[in-house]
Amino acid sequence: MTDTAPQTSTPAPLKTLKIDFVSDVVCPWCVVGLGGLETALERLEPEGIAADIAFQPFELNPDMAPEGEGIVEHIGRKYGSTPEQSAANREMIKARAAEAGFDMRMGETSRIWNTFDAHRLLHWAHETAPDKQKALKRALFTAHFTDNRNLTDAGVLTQAAEAAGLDRAEAAEVLASGRYAQAVRQAEQLWRSRGINSVPAVVVEGKYLISGGQPAEAFEQALRQIAKEA
Repeated sequence: MTDTAPQTSTPAPLKTLKIDFVSDVVCPWCVVGLGGLETALERLEPEGIAADIAFQPFELNPDMAPEGEGIVEHIGRKYGSTPEQSAANREMIKARAAEAGFDMRMGETSRIWNTFDAHRLLHWAHETAPDKQKALKRALFTAHFTDNRNLTDAGVLTQAAEAAGLDRAEAAEVLASGRYAQAVRQAEQLWRSRGINSVPAVVVEGKYLISGGQPAEAFEQALRQIAKEA
């Protein structure tokens, strides 16, 4: 008789959860929430729980002018925060983002931008290369929060697409043609009609809602329970 060492392998997923991650690319808590979700899924992998994530559009500032708005002015106008409160809030979010492995460099000279074209590119990615949509989302987060780039600039957006492994020339054509504008508007209206008024909103299996930039532990517990129920 020959002794053989036991072989170990990662189990096949017992349950692949469908997750719609409703968010905006200028939403710092969406960065935190995505980091928490990804860490939770890594922890759940040995239990056979996986996820198919689709990023859905939500504009925090749909009426934002093309030139954008300074972050201090924007936060003060929208939420009534003083410059000191705004600065303290930025530092707190930076710390939470760092815990999620993201380098956030928002400062008092940062700007908030209109994100409609960014959402059109994300829709294009989901339609043509869904496995690269998350990479594009990450690249857009980096362009805005780390590099402080202008998200209304087609060059910035197509560079993000290229960084995500997508075709830059096709991305430029999508932006120039206005393609997917109607689809994005319809998707935005759909999620608002379902009661999504703030982001991030993580919708699991079309019916379970996890709101806000939750830590990994909260996502892990919720997803484990949902997988059992589903």
